[in-house]
Amino acid sequence: MIMFLIRAAIFLVSAAIGLIAADLILPGFQIDWADWWGFLLAIVIFAVLQSVLAPWLARVAQRNAPVLLGGIGIVSTFVALLIVVLIPGAGLTIGSPWWTWLLAPVIVWIFTALATWLLPVIFVKKKIEDRRDEK
Repeated sequence: MIMFLIRAAIFLVSAAIGLIAADLILPGFQIDWADWWGFLLAIVIFAVLQSVLAPWLARVAQRNAPVLLGGIGIVSTFVALLIVVLIPGAGLTIGSPWWTWLLAPVIVWIFTALATWLLPVIFVKKKIEDRRDEK
């Protein structure tokens, strides 16, 4: 159970990192920083949608279009972003220029993937160092 909670926390933090990176890089990607509750809601909804959509879309692609399996992460990121933007209180908007809609999923996906990969390494390394210090 603890491992599940740690993985969930890492995925939520990595989703936040991906969304913040897109906000900093893309001019049309905006997080409403005045409404922190909305941003927190956007992170949770995005993370849940991402974790549900990725396996489902992978199954659909495997049956109907196996060529798309390599891009399932970006496709599920796009769909999750689209749904989060449509939720009124989520604190996330994607607008002009039009290419923001093309680059946002790629940037969010890259930063989320890197954070999901690196955060456990950082935490495990710290845990190992803490245990060495205890001995």
